[in-house]
Amino acid sequence: MKKRIVPVVLVILLSFSLSVAKAQCSICTKTAQQLGEKPAKALNVGILYLGFMPLAILGFIGFQWWKNNRQTN
Repeated sequence: MKKRIVPVVLVILLSFSLSVAKAQCSICTKTAQQLGEKPAKALNVGILYLGFMPLAILGFIGFQWWKNNRQTN
C-alpha cells in the first residue's frame, strides 16, 4: 500500500513546486495584459485556486470510493 502512495505524493509535490503555472484562457490573458503585472498575477492565482478546489473535491471522493470498493473485494 505504501509503495503505491509514494508516487502519488511525489506527483502532487512536484505539481506544487512549479514556479510558473499558466492557467489563463485567451480572454483572461488579454484582460490580464491590460491590467498590469500585479493584478495579472493575482488573476492567475485566482484562476488556479478556483480550478484546484473542484479537482481536490473530486479527488477526495474518488479516493474514498476506491478505498471502499477495495475493502469490499
